[in-house]
Amino acid sequence: MSLFGFGKNAKTFRPKRSTPVGSKGVQLKRHIDATLGSGNLREAVRLPPGEKEEEWLAVNTVDFFNAASVLYGALEEFCTASTCPVMRAGRKYEYLWADGVRYKKPVRLSAPEYIEKLFDWIEGQMDDTTVFPVDYGKQFPSNFRDIIRRIFKRLFRVYAHIYHSHFKSVVALGVEAHLNTCFKHFIFFTKQFNLIEEKELAPLRELIGQFAPS
Repeated sequence: MSLFGFGKNAKTFRPKRSTPVGSKGVQLKRHIDATLGSGNLREAVRLPPGEKEEEWLAVNTVDFFNAASVLYGALEEFCTASTCPVMRAGRKYEYLWADGVRYKKPVRLSAPEYIEKLFDWIEGQMDDTTVFPVDYGKQFPSNFRDIIRRIFKRLFRVYAHIYHSHFKSVVALGVEAHLNTCFKHFIFFTKQFNLIEEKELAPLRELIGQFAPS
């Protein structure tokens, strides 16, 4: 069952982001799709022989952003300022927003406002060609991995909120299997390249243990 068309706010789906690093990115995207089709996630997340890690991280990051954006877009009508006045993952974990520019000090936001700013921030990184080069062979910045780690940490928070606050809606929409597949792929990739600190994974530690046992 397709995610598109679910819910009253289907028109709010963000456009899918294009694959970076030109023709090389398209080639790497084909490799991702082919290996994912085999069902072997451990193999799908490994850096292909002879490829540059930065390019592999860039192409996969765009892919993971697109997946999370579509998933959340299907649930937007259930995630409102009244149903989710605070961005949290269960009772124990609350997330405050800061971007170092407009929001220099962490502030409490509703979940939909937090996630909108989170997606906007990630899109800003991906639109910056000094961070995500459009052309193959262009230099990546020296802090590229730090930026990628920040993106993955924030994307994880979207998944954590969905699982803790909207899983009943996920089941009602019939997209539970798709959510689990996307998150499992995300976690395998995260662990392969050590992109998120263990303490940040705590809100979904039990689920992660089932999907990707150490």
